[in-house]
Parts: sequence; structure tokens; C-alpha cells
Amino acid sequence: MAEAGWISQRRTVGRWAALAAAVLLSACQTVIPRGAEPAPERPVTRAERPVTPQVEAGLPRDVNRSRVALLVPLTGPNAGVGQSIANATMLALLDTQNQTVRITNYDTAAIGSGGAAGAARRAIDEGAQLILGPLLSDDVRAVAPIARAANVPVISFSNDIGVAGSGVYLMGYIPAQSVERVVDFARSRGVQTFAGLVPNGLYGERASTAFLRAVEGAGGQVVSLQTYGRTAGGVAAAAQRLVAKAPYGAVLVADAGSIAAAAAPVVKRGSGATTRLLGTELWNTESGVAARPGLAGAWFASVPNTLYRQYAVKYRSRFGSAPYRLSSLGYDAVLLTVRIARDWRPGAAFPESKLREADGFAGLDGAFRFGRDGIAERALEVQEIRGGTTVTVSPAPTGFGK
Repeated sequence: MAEAGWISQRRTVGRWAALAAAVLLSACQTVIPRGAEPAPERPVTRAERPVTPQVEAGLPRDVNRSRVALLVPLTGPNAGVGQSIANATMLALLDTQNQTVRITNYDTAAIGSGGAAGAARRAIDEGAQLILGPLLSDDVRAVAPIARAANVPVISFSNDIGVAGSGVYLMGYIPAQSVERVVDFARSRGVQTFAGLVPNGLYGERASTAFLRAVEGAGGQVVSLQTYGRTAGGVAAAAQRLVAKAPYGAVLVADAGSIAAAAAPVVKRGSGATTRLLGTELWNTESGVAARPGLAGAWFASVPNTLYRQYAVKYRSRFGSAPYRLSSLGYDAVLLTVRIARDWRPGAAFPESKLREADGFAGLDGAFRFGRDGIAERALEVQEIRGGTTVTVSPAPTGFGK
């Protein structure tokens, strides 16, 4: 556990220890002169007794600020992204100059500490009324019942919709939303026939369902949908199977940009150079995606990047390295917490109903709001890869209409 800017208990105990040592040293150096016998000591009254400092376990009391726990991996294989999120929350507090919220970091990957569940128990025992995180869906599953029993809401950074609800809110980027956005944009540009390449596994299953629904809802037609394993040559083989159903106007590759780039030559050979590749929110978290051969002209939907770029410059200046793209989730989680803190009295339960305000919130990643299911609905933009960079071809809405 790490907590910036707080006076630790060790310092408190250290000061008392130093004071006690000074008193003892002074007594040892005192010389009592010879003379008359001292008068017998009278009993010490209660009022005259020295006050013994009360040392409490855990974090020091803080009656002026609301206590929030940040649960992220600070050790282990995901320590990099976890630390980047922790840095982002600190930066958000500094930028907002907030004095009513205090955030304590808890490592969900610390060996021998009970993992995410242990971190949640410690956070709640130490007075946390709101949990930001965890990052991984399995950790959310471990934390949720503990937080629910204590009436503490959880704002997770996961994108697994299966863990949302009953006091758990998801800030993560949901693939279904980016799929629907890019399909709608493609239809608006005259694309009528679609094909898809999706990986095996939970992400691919959800992307497939979202893709079929989005195309049907937009009045288009899916001519082929192929799955593949994430093995060498897997996506290329699936793309070859797709060629048998050519032509098609656009092909969704529900995977990283590097995977889409591997499939692009086969896809375009079967249906023509004008075939559009479509991507998901994963492309926006991948540095250098715009420079990949074969992706020129591709469209993908994601959260806006304008404010994120400004944040990234400030982050690098303060911490000496580039942030992980997901760190903006931590920054925005603090922004919404600070906004709600206007109506949150320190020591009181977090006003969870404020999370479901219809107007939503605004942050680095644009406008978002939580639905009844606890999932963040996001205002997304569509970007096109053009000339080795990305260009916004359909801006994100600035808010949510009535």
C-alpha cells in the first residue's frame, strides 16, 4: 500500500520516541545536590498525570477528506499499467487542486497479501468509502462481494461486461460500442456488405454478437464471419477463407492493429484495393498503428484523443516516461469522484446514485455516463488511418441528448 503526502504512523511514533529519549538523557545528566532529605512525595492527581499518545493501527484519521481506495497491480506482469494509472490519479488530484478527497493505493498483485480480495478488505477496514479499480475482470469478481457487503461502490477499469452491476461500474472501453459506431459510420459512407474476422475467446464472441447486431440494425448485410486462433498464420488463414465470400465493402478485424495488418493483403486481394478495413477500440491503445502497412484508409472507432495528447505531454514531464493509454481511465475516475465529492460529506457513505446522472461526466476520454447495468456508455469518434497518421473523420458527440 502506498499513500502520497500523508504523515506516516512511523514518523509519529518516531517523534514520541525521540522526545522520550531526550527526557531520559536529561534525567541522567541531572546532579542532585547533597542537603536536607527531600519531602515525601504527594500523590499525583489525575489532572497532573501525563497524557499518553494514542497510536492507532492502519491509516491516520482524517475527518476533513473522503477516503478513496485505488486497487491496481503495482507489482507483477501488469505493474507498468497499474503504476501508470496510479500516477494518473495523482495528476488528476493535483490538476483539480482538490482538498476533500484522499486516495490510497493498494497493490492487487502483492505476493502473500491475499491479492485483490485482500487489498479490498484492507481498504475497507481502513475506511475507504469508494473503490477505484481493479483492472482485471478476475480481480473485480474477487473484490465485488467484499465491497458489496460493506456498501462500498466499485468503479472498475475492466471492459468485461460480465462483472458489471450490483454496485460495480465499468469505466473500460467496451468493444460492442466501438463496433456499433464504426459500422454505423461505414453505412453512412455507402458500405452495404460486411465481413468479419474475430479471434476465438470471450472478446471475439462479444465482438461477433455486436457486429451482427450492428450491421442488421444499420440495414447492411454480413456475407461472412470467420474466427481464428491467435497463432502464427491464424488470421491469414481465416482471411483466406473469407475470400471465398468476396466481394464485400468492409471487413471488421476485431483485434489489434498488428493482426489487422497481417490480414490486410489477403483481404484486399480477394475483394479489391478499395475494401475498407474496420477496427475496434483496441487500435487506439496500440502505439504506431497508423504506420502499419496495409492499414491505409482503415476506419476505427475509439474515445477522442485530443485531450489525451495534452495529458500525455504533462504526464511525461512529471514522471519522465510516456503513460499507458489506459491510464486515462484512472484520471477520469478521479474527475468524476471530485465532481461528486461536492455533495459527499467526509465520513459519510459515497452517494452512489450520483454515478447514474443522465447527463454523465466529461474527461480526457470525452463524455461518458453509466447506464442501469453499470457500464459506461461513451461518446466515440471515428478515425481514419491516412498518410501514416490518424485523422478524425467523424467527431465524438460532446454530450448525451435528452
